[in-house]
Amino acid sequence: MSLNLHLIADPCPHCGRADEVLDFNITHNLNRMAEEAGVYDVLWRPEENGVKLAVQLVKPLEAAIEMMMADPSRFQAHDAPNGWGTFEQFLPWLVKVLHACRAHPEAEVRAGR
Repeated sequence: MSLNLHLIADPCPHCGRADEVLDFNITHNLNRMAEEAGVYDVLWRPEENGVKLAVQLVKPLEAAIEMMMADPSRFQAHDAPNGWGTFEQFLPWLVKVLHACRAHPEAEVRAGR
């Protein structure tokens, strides 16, 4: 299982098609680490948590990244034993998502699980 996070720019009001700004996949093995960082709900289940636009992800992502950088061992404790989902993989992924959200604040957020 994995998360496919999409930021969609200017979706068509009729069919929903648009230019995809970001399309990143990350393993669901990071769910506990994401919960610990406070971003599981907004990334894995944005539609259930009122997240519609990329700008709404900026503050939670900033807080998670800051928290993870300040105390890596706290989050490394959630590394998947099989290596498929580690702190070293998740932190750069979050930074990429943050940069995309800042660059395209009005993009629509969609998650596939």
